[in-house]
Amino acid sequence: MSNVTGTDAGARGVFGRTVIVAGATGEAGHAVCAALAEAGANVVAVGSKMDKLAGVRAGHRFVCDLADGDAVEEFVRAVHHEVGSVDGLIHLVGGWRSGHADRDWVWLEERIMTTLRHTSTELRNDLGASEAGRLAIVSSTAVDKPTWGNVNYATLKGAAETWVASIASAWVKPGNSAAVTFVVKALGDEEGFTPVEVLAERVVSLWDAPAFVLNGQRIRL
Repeated sequence: MSNVTGTDAGARGVFGRTVIVAGATGEAGHAVCAALAEAGANVVAVGSKMDKLAGVRAGHRFVCDLADGDAVEEFVRAVHHEVGSVDGLIHLVGGWRSGHADRDWVWLEERIMTTLRHTSTELRNDLGASEAGRLAIVSSTAVDKPTWGNVNYATLKGAAETWVASIASAWVKPGNSAAVTFVVKALGDEEGFTPVEVLAERVVSLWDAPAFVLNGQRIRL
């Protein structure tokens, strides 16, 4: 588990924790990485292109195709070697396409589910062994009211929620780790949407609450 030193009464719970942000180059990724870094976390940013990662606030940056299981395995080995054990995984990889077409299903599945499966499977032992392991994804209100017009997206977001809930079930007894789902209509500044800054603060706050309170929760933002 990570060695956390130098904390004081005013420090956030994430201070000194090593947190991987998958999908770090998007607007949400930038905001979450910045908020974690500001709170004293050791941020590991992951994206598909190094030029886009250059502007992300992070102590470590890795390029990885998270849809490739072998690449993810190699990435986690590199993190262990260069950084150490991991206390958090914030999965922000995603995208949106409407409808039910096969090509759109494949595109969405790779981003929403495959990247989550690979990263969470490779890091589950780290997070479970941490004194404060946290796993979080962002899901959608589309899961609550699926329609034929968004059937691919809603179905895969629902599957991602089920995956995270299954991981949470294994962390009930240990009591140190928590897997949660944040639910939004969409991220952004439009009316009814959730600003990325709100998401970023809620991510940081995951380490301010006890794991047994958070684990398995579906949190609406």
